Amino acid sequence: MKARLLVVDDDDGVRYTLRGMFEDAGLDVEEASDGEAGLARLKRGGIDLVVSDLRMPRMDGLELLRQSRSLVPAPKLILVTAHGSERHAVEAMKLGALDYFRKPFVVDEVLAVVRRAVGVVRLEAENERLQGENNLLKSMVFASSAMSRLALLIQRVAPRDVTVLLTGESGTGKERVAEALVRASARAEKPFVRFNCAALTPELAEAELFGHTRGAFTGAVRARNGLFREADGGTLFLDEIGELDAATQAKLLRVLQEGEVRPVGEDRAYRIDVRIVAATHRDLAQRVAAGLFREDLYYRLKVVHLHVPPLRQRPEDIPVLARYFLGRFAERFGTAPVAVTPELLARLAAHPWPGNVRELENALESAVALSLDGTIDLSLLPGGAPGGAEPAVRAGLKERVGAYERGLIVAALEGAKGNRSEAARLLDISRATLHDKLRKYGLASGEEEGD
Repeated sequence: MKARLLVVDDDDGVRYTLRGMFEDAGLDVEEASDGEAGLARLKRGGIDLVVSDLRMPRMDGLELLRQSRSLVPAPKLILVTAHGSERHAVEAMKLGALDYFRKPFVVDEVLAVVRRAVGVVRLEAENERLQGENNLLKSMVFASSAMSRLALLIQRVAPRDVTVLLTGESGTGKERVAEALVRASARAEKPFVRFNCAALTPELAEAELFGHTRGAFTGAVRARNGLFREADGGTLFLDEIGELDAATQAKLLRVLQEGEVRPVGEDRAYRIDVRIVAATHRDLAQRVAAGLFREDLYYRLKVVHLHVPPLRQRPEDIPVLARYFLGRFAERFGTAPVAVTPELLARLAAHPWPGNVRELENALESAVALSLDGTIDLSLLPGGAPGGAEPAVRAGLKERVGAYERGLIVAALEGAKGNRSEAARLLDISRATLHDKLRKYGLASGEEEGD
């Protein structure tokens, strides 16, 4: 990591001298002529370390420090003070400044301060990266730099109590990202409530989200608090937010603006403290332009925007995902471990996976269910049939149900420690029926135990 440093000083000569010193030390350096110009540059991102004069017109170094602390990520700041300004330097350290040095400065002393600061920046960046990856790996399997970058952004934004909009194609794992956000947040131990905005009619969606009184509409046989009140103190995940109808969008906007919710059929409003994480596979900006989504709500939701890249843009994730899914399904179905061959990985890498991770998971589930002695028939994978057509297994409901049943039987036998009478009881079937199914699925070898 090569640190990027911003020198902020209203004296052209001082900026020139410091820039030359730092560039000779191997740093990338930019300049700003005062605190306001420095803050504007910091808001564009990409600055790791700031060396700022304390006394400047318009915005001094202390105010630059205060305002820069709210940025994500917040850069480290070193102050340059004149003789007699030590009191202000101490105040700056209490506000979070990393260090300071005095004018007139000695080159070796300045470089020593900056080198220490660069070391801190690098160490914290590496710790943040590792923490982010470890957090996201609890929800998702990945090895790509694109997902590592996403993990870092999740780690940065999670502790900051702001609304987050997750975008990405269907099947990329946006709900798993939401889980990682919650896990790294201050609300981790509070309620995490999920709602699919496309799952219900507009009337029912409104009642589900905001609550309702008894008799507020046909079928409302009892009052309900609603998901916002259930999530009070915690996080509400609104999946497929782009599918909300106009009326519910308007009411959601009021809740976000006012911090209170009014149930359907009730005059009273209730204060709530809920963090919103929303997700969509649609382009909300296009829907705003088409008049299908409120612009003011769009910007309320898009305080922080995180995009989950499609699988075709991170092909290095395919091998690790394949090994994970193959191992999981082999265990579930009671089959032999599946050999991950170069031919198998090549076939998986050649497919564009328009359905992303979900499509890969389903394809490998089918292939393992129909595998023989741990060997995958490559023709069962997408694009494996003649002419690139989808293989017949896609319509093979009977085969997939049978594979699932076989997995349940294997699990019951394991739970019963091989006792088939106990396994039959766990499955709620007769011993004779179990015996027939053991023969059907090739599991009836050896003497029956427990008879």
